Amino acid sequence: MRKLRTLFFTFAALIISSALHAQNEKTVGEFMHSRERSYVVIAVMVTILIGLIIYITRIDRKLTKLEKRKEI
Repeated sequence: MRKLRTLFFTFAALIISSALHAQNEKTVGEFMHSRERSYVVIAVMVTILIGLIIYITRIDRKLTKLEKRKEI
């Protein structure tokens, strides 16, 4: 019974949120460009990508050192 109630409230919340979202006339792209937030999103994505690349290269260097030690 508890699972059924949880499922009902989840579907009700989804229906209400989609109805409220449909009230908005602007699309997401227009909103992002009107507020110039797309540049902020792009900057955050680039920062995360650069961080991941640096992290992966550091791990690769450490693994290479460990492999060289293991061979000796």
